[in-house]
Amino acid sequence: MQTASASAPMSATKPVTTTTPWLMLLSRSALFILVQAFIVLTISATGAPNAWDESTRYWGLIAATANVASLYLLMRVYKAEGKRFWDTLRFSRETWKADLLWFIIFSIVAMPLVDAPRVPLAQAIFGDDMIATNLLFKPLPTWAFILSFIFPLTIWFAELPTYFGYCMPRLAKQVNGWVAWLIASFFLAAQHMFLPTILNGGYLLWRFGMFLPFALITGFALKFRPALLPYFVIVHALLDITTVLVYLMI
Repeated sequence: MQTASASAPMSATKPVTTTTPWLMLLSRSALFILVQAFIVLTISATGAPNAWDESTRYWGLIAATANVASLYLLMRVYKAEGKRFWDTLRFSRETWKADLLWFIIFSIVAMPLVDAPRVPLAQAIFGDDMIATNLLFKPLPTWAFILSFIFPLTIWFAELPTYFGYCMPRLAKQVNGWVAWLIASFFLAAQHMFLPTILNGGYLLWRFGMFLPFALITGFALKFRPALLPYFVIVHALLDITTVLVYLMI
């Protein structure tokens, strides 16, 4: 009688429910809104006026909290499939040289493109790009500035793994693979409209438009070569550290 191999996986791969990837597409936007609403309630309890406007300055903390919640969700949905989330962020020992070369190529092509819309789009919408910047970057208490560094330290395992590590390949089994890329990219860009949520049509358009090239290009690279995910998440975190440092110039 044949016995089970000692190297066999702990649990067999289980089928993916058709609704879970779609819900995960919405999860981060919903988390941003919920965390910001909690901050609004906290500020309101102190009697401070304009609690919603005041809450927007703490978007770094909103993102950090949502990132931790996203990690929890990712671990749950992967476990439901009999898989381990952290395995998706491992570098491939067999293909790392080719992966690194492709990552460098994509980075050289993408870097000038991903940031290109930010200033001209803000100028087109607001007439002055500093108006858009000032909506997002407001002075922070020292304690909040320090805690905001949790945001780039947690983004690496939360954002790209949600949309392109988990959602895109599973959506590709339900719809055309290119459609899955467009859908995942759209929702990655759209989540930024709610970080923080400011009820201003120009702001919402600016936030979506400025991140759409980044989402499309990154999604294309990961559709072309999924093994690049660990490289992208590390660089993504490093870039977001510079975003937090913008507060030092306020």
